[in-house]
Amino acid sequence: MAFVIAEPCIDVKDSACVDVCPVDCIYEGSDQFYIHPDECIDCGICDPECPVEAIFDENGLPDEWLSYIEKNRAFFED
Repeated sequence: MAFVIAEPCIDVKDSACVDVCPVDCIYEGSDQFYIHPDECIDCGICDPECPVEAIFDENGLPDEWLSYIEKNRAFFED
């Protein structure tokens, strides 16, 4: 997984990231959007489009939001 959507997306769900994704790998959940780890091509186009700056490279995710890595994985396991 290269990119993770974190807390700033919660209950905002602005779809600007979805609109620019060339492979349609961003999915809407009940409280936020999620990036499918197997479908993402790591292009990074979504990152600058997020108006609330909620998209992070997994390796650059702030410590307080590290739990969103697992939250993202769990979303796609269901």
